[in-house]
Amino acid sequence: MLQVEITDAQLCHMCEGGIQNHSAVWRFCLSEGRIEGRCCFQRERDNILGLDLSNCSLTQVDDLHEASAAVILDLSSNPVSNLSDFIFQGFNNLSQLLLPIKLDCPGGNTSWDRVEVTPDTRLCEGQRNTCDRIGQMSLDCPENSICSPYGPGFVQCSCVHNFYGYKCLREGHFPMLEVMVILGGSTVVVSAVLWITQRRKIKGT
Repeated sequence: MLQVEITDAQLCHMCEGGIQNHSAVWRFCLSEGRIEGRCCFQRERDNILGLDLSNCSLTQVDDLHEASAAVILDLSSNPVSNLSDFIFQGFNNLSQLLLPIKLDCPGGNTSWDRVEVTPDTRLCEGQRNTCDRIGQMSLDCPENSICSPYGPGFVQCSCVHNFYGYKCLREGHFPMLEVMVILGGSTVVVSAVLWITQRRKIKGT
């Protein structure tokens, strides 16, 4: 069995051959642009839209961040026994995910419009907006913040205008100038102390 940690350089070429003919990824990629190895890209762009890692003898998948813009992803027919939901954090555009039958859809079934199970594949289709499910203000987001989807089952909280800091509790503009002055002053002081210490060591020798 092949155990692989997916890296940027090998993502599209980690399996022999190209996208499986007549697969869901193959049908999607035919109309979307250029195909390279196991990936397809939108014309003239470098973002991976489709990724077919099916039947690659993978026992572990640790990193797919290079495919975070993917619309369709196939990991079926692999002996993967465990898959962290965090692998799909930031996959906002993912609308079709094919997994080995023993794995659950990331975020749970409630994060998808449709979950279909066949004898050897689990299909997670139509990623739902977690923020829409529980209202614009997510229960996971603090007051004075806006909820935005961040992959299946994940949300991202951004402070609304004029609020910043921990849990968006500070009101007003972030004091960038004051912070830069403090950091700059601290750097000068530390540098001066180190310079004086070094000079004393040189004189002592």
